[in-house]
Amino acid sequence: MSSELRWTVLVVVLCVAGVVALWPRSDAYPDTSADTRPVPAERLAERPDDAALGPARAAAALPPCPGPSGAPVPPGPLADVVVPCLGEVGAVPLGAVLAGRPVLLNLWASWCAPCREEVPVLDAYVARPDAVDVLGVVVRDRPADALAMADELDPRYPSVIDPDNAVQAALGAPPVLPTNWVIRPDGSVVRVTDPLVFRDPAQVAAAVEAALATTG
Repeated sequence: MSSELRWTVLVVVLCVAGVVALWPRSDAYPDTSADTRPVPAERLAERPDDAALGPARAAAALPPCPGPSGAPVPPGPLADVVVPCLGEVGAVPLGAVLAGRPVLLNLWASWCAPCREEVPVLDAYVARPDAVDVLGVVVRDRPADALAMADELDPRYPSVIDPDNAVQAALGAPPVLPTNWVIRPDGSVVRVTDPLVFRDPAQVAAAVEAALATTG
């Protein structure tokens, strides 16, 4: 092998090694799995156009978004977050709505296949007598697309929209969907990681119970 060829081979090997060293490994993203979907960085959220969404909201017929619970608003990451309702016109002050009661937040989008699979599971869970309230949070999605999915799957729980990513930022949510969070009555939050995607209503009940049994 000539000296020139040896140097060429060495340069190629070093370049490949550099690419491998810089390539992101799976352990750099511990919140991802085969069950979740990464959130594309270029996908932007949209604010609802209330006038244009009237027919889609009527077709989806989502339950109305909850109002303030009446309890004092405790400190917590969502205390000052206000977001639009998906199913109707109006703003939802999450701190006042969630105050003093346990709630399961489900972050979802219409383009997320595991989210679509999870909706019927959550819908079955809310029918249980021991269920806590469930509130969906639409992220990085068009409201019209989210309403079309709601029209198709007909969930019996309401959803809000996170057009400014305020909910995700407050929770420190990873860039994957779906994610589920238990909001305790004291305003503290617990992310559900086992499982990352609910497959059975009993899993939802167990995850909520476990989160409420721990302290913040």
